[in-house]
Amino acid sequence: LCLHLGCQIAVSPDTKHFAVDWLGVEVTRATLGIIGMGSIGYKVAQRARAFSMRILYHNRNRRRKEEEEAVGARYCERMEELLQQSDFVMLAVNLTPQTHKLIGRKELELMKPTATLINISRGAVIDQDALVEALQNHIIRAAALDVTYPEPLPRGHPLLRLKNVIITPHAGTATLQAVQAMAAEAIANMLAALRGQPIPSQVFPK
Repeated sequence: LCLHLGCQIAVSPDTKHFAVDWLGVEVTRATLGIIGMGSIGYKVAQRARAFSMRILYHNRNRRRKEEEEAVGARYCERMEELLQQSDFVMLAVNLTPQTHKLIGRKELELMKPTATLINISRGAVIDQDALVEALQNHIIRAAALDVTYPEPLPRGHPLLRLKNVIITPHAGTATLQAVQAMAAEAIANMLAALRGQPIPSQVFPK
């Protein structure tokens, strides 16, 4: 959000000077709560460790002790505990009936008023009406959303008018290298299926 707003200030035709009291929030030594510690969530934890972040996580299944120790992550059996302690809450879960609107009014009210909610999973994991209300009333500081529901949002949606939210167009994998890797993985899966071999990336293992 600091980068997004800073860019707007820097390129605005109305900018005459930069305010000296315009401050952002550091991630270094902040607490990151990851909800959904699958392969993506774990890679986020690996990167967060480089910023000396305190890492909490909530997941359907607890990671092995050596995996936790490798990234310095602490397991929270109750999601509420993670929400109350985190400066940044990142959602990296699959969208299922159990995770639909996982984050609603009650969960947002548990978060710190200085916290930022980050969603890289699916838009429907958040109750967007509750999120709008929380951002408008400063229940939480900000939100960063790579996903929404629907995509794109209707042009009159209130999330598009808030200054404490940044929205990107589901671009988490929008790099040439990532697209090539996904294509190669899909081809490997198809070839394995045609040959009667185990599928490397089977969604629902037998």
